[in-house]
Parts: sequence; C-alpha cells; structure tokens
Amino acid sequence: MTPLSWHDWVPYLEDRGYRVIAPAWPRMDRPIEELRADPSLVGGLGITEITDHHAELISRLDTAPIIMGHSVGGLVTQLLLDRGLGAAGVAIHPGQTKGVFRVPPAQLRSALPAIGNPFNLNRGVPLTPGQFHWGFANALSEEDSREAWSAYHVPAPARPLFQAALANLNPRAVTRVDYSRADRAPLLFVAGDADRTVPASVVRENHRRYKSGIAHYMEFPGRSHFTVGETGWEEVVGRALEWAVAHSAGTRSGS
Repeated sequence: MTPLSWHDWVPYLEDRGYRVIAPAWPRMDRPIEELRADPSLVGGLGITEITDHHAELISRLDTAPIIMGHSVGGLVTQLLLDRGLGAAGVAIHPGQTKGVFRVPPAQLRSALPAIGNPFNLNRGVPLTPGQFHWGFANALSEEDSREAWSAYHVPAPARPLFQAALANLNPRAVTRVDYSRADRAPLLFVAGDADRTVPASVVRENHRRYKSGIAHYMEFPGRSHFTVGETGWEEVVGRALEWAVAHSAGTRSGS
C-alpha cells in the first residue's frame, strides 16, 4: 500500500495536536495508477533501503518521533528503534525480525503470491482481488474488500518478503535486531486474531524475543491485516496512541 492507507489515522492524530508524517517508501511516491501500471518501479526494493529512507527523514526532525508502522512497516519500526531512533514505537501486525521461527500455514499461503516464485525476488508483485481478500482483508465482506483493493492496493516489492522468510538461514540477515538492548525506545506490538498475513501467534513470538527494555503486547479480536482501514480502526489508533504517549514522555512530533 501507499500512504493513502493512513487517510483515517492522519486526521485523527492531527486533531489531537500531533504533527503527522506519513512518508512513502522509496520509489513509491507516485500515484497509485502509475504504480499499478508498472510494477517494475518497485522491483528490488529491500528492507535496508526502506529503513535507511525513514532513518534519514527522522534525522531531520527536531524531536524524537513516535514511530508507527504496519506490516513490513512494523518490521521497519523495530529496525529503526534498534538504531536508537524514536521516542516510542508501535509495530502494527509487524513482519517478524530474525529469530522468530513461527510460520503458520495461513501466513505461508498469504505470502505465496510473492515468494512462491523465486524469480519474483527483484519484481513488484500485485495481488488479485481474491488474494487480497483472503490474506489481507478477510474480516471484510467480499464487496468491501474489493473496494479497499481498488482504493489502496499497489504492486509490492517481493524482496522484503524473501528477506524476512530467509532471515533465520542468513547470519547477516537485514532483519536482525538486538533483543537485549536496554536503551531501546519503548515498543508496542499490536496484533489481530483474524490476521492471516501476520497471525497473532507470530506477533506474540516476536514480542517474547525482546529480553530487555520496554516491550508490550496488545491484541484486538476480529481484526485482519487491514486493521488500519477496517471498521473499528479508531480503537486501534486510540489505544496505540495512549500507550505511546504514556511511554514516550509526551512527545508532540509523530511519524
């Protein structure tokens, strides 16, 4: 997805006095029609490039931000905090870091359109409306899911999924973090028990890997991977914001 997927969250947070930055990933700061027409635009984009891009944006801010990221963005949130950035982090249904071994069948099926073909490594891969509904927006009706697919879906780079899937076989995996780092900013994991792309059991294991610092876990019933846009999103952002402010000395700059 593109920053359009945050269209409800941004005004919600701005109405509460926060400056909100919702940057696109590198090479994805284009109209969705252009990205859909040419999936090669995002081909080969990897986790390190995405993380470096956000780290550079954060370095320009006057105060340390609350960092919120969803899915691969939730993995990037963990990597940014591991670099010493941010006043607090919220990893929403996050892709897992190196050391998380659980891969439920539903997660594998959701990832197959990308990682099922090794030649996709350097490609941008779209989902069909049916694939999107099964793996991403399964808490919605088929009609509502198709509307969400039409409004927000773009081809995604497959490389981050390969990097996450093979991380435990790679001693130099780009998804590794220091789970014992005590000076990391507080980190909240948010999961949904209906998510098939990143099932709650995977998020729970990711959370348990953190051995020091503040790392909390929050799970919402009935929420799919499309939690940021499906009905009830206000509770998710509201509770995430409340937690983040309570654990970040009330910073007023957000990302």
